[in-house]
Amino acid sequence: MSTRREFIKCASVLAGMGMAGSLGLPLSAFAAANAGWRMPDEGEQQQRAFIAFGAQRAIWKDFTPGVQDALGRIAHAIAGYQPLTVFCREHERELAEEKCGSHNVTYVVTGLDDIWMRDTGACFVTSPEGKLGAVGFNFNGWGNKQRHSKDTLLAAFMAEKYGATPFIRSALVGEGGGIEVDGHGTGIMTESSWVNGNRNPGWSRDRVEQELKTQLGLRKIIWLPGIKGKDITDAHVDFYARFVEPGVVIANLDPDPDSWDHKVTQAHLEILRQATDADGRRLQVHSVTPPQEPRESRFSEENPDFAAGYINYFVINGAIIAPEFGDEETDEAAFRLLSTLYPGREVVQLNIDAIAAGGGGIHCVTNQLPSVK
Repeated sequence: MSTRREFIKCASVLAGMGMAGSLGLPLSAFAAANAGWRMPDEGEQQQRAFIAFGAQRAIWKDFTPGVQDALGRIAHAIAGYQPLTVFCREHERELAEEKCGSHNVTYVVTGLDDIWMRDTGACFVTSPEGKLGAVGFNFNGWGNKQRHSKDTLLAAFMAEKYGATPFIRSALVGEGGGIEVDGHGTGIMTESSWVNGNRNPGWSRDRVEQELKTQLGLRKIIWLPGIKGKDITDAHVDFYARFVEPGVVIANLDPDPDSWDHKVTQAHLEILRQATDADGRRLQVHSVTPPQEPRESRFSEENPDFAAGYINYFVINGAIIAPEFGDEETDEAAFRLLSTLYPGREVVQLNIDAIAAGGGGIHCVTNQLPSVK
């Protein structure tokens, strides 16, 4: 069982459809690959992590308190290992502190539409000289499916707040959840979320690829087909395949023949097993199956958009923050696999059912600021 968020695209009116065109330098002002800049792998040392305490009833309705509780659990888990910044609205500052705690946590007040920090936040890049930059991909609500007038400003806000210069506004529209990199020149992306008229009309895959390579310091992109229109993200890669380290990938494999993800994940696995990275290495691919019998709750009951999958974890300093779904067999299998693949890091499994009810996971609601030399 593994599905993604669909209901929220109908849960609120569309707003803020225009891009923040005045933010950031133009494309011609910066080329990451040519300047030696790169987007680090998530597993590299981090200065801090981020979450957005932005759930609102206009979108989440009765699930809102549960989502806030789940964000609090994620915050406490992260703060046990490294500093965390929680973005929140002014009128929810006290509630955010109540849920997320004070140990190792900093609060920053800003405008928010929702909780999806991975998609709305800056993609930070670093230079060989130890400088910090950032790229923004003009978040448009996954193709104008949800309000985003505040969230589209978040990447530029983060870049300024944390001294990332330059901040580059890419010519592309996209989201951080659609990007997976190994930090050594290889990326994995889904065509469905990038080569899509609801974000980048008229763009060919080759043109999209060149822009992503340029801004993120990539030499090769492995393209997975994904699938359009089945969830609000059009099949972000962070629900399907993740780099553990250069040359090693963990991929979702849905064994349920009645799930639309069954054929999608099989096709992805075949592509990954035949793929090589930017340095010519054949990928070592590990697969993990989603829970087949997740616990019954008001979040999962009769909810086809419940995102039950183990790929959407967050790598931080010393730990893997991962979900559990009350399926003893698959929860344990995921724990063992992640523990094996990430020696030296503790695997912390959390109940995030309320967030999964909206079609997302831990990786979707987090982001990170990489350390620089």
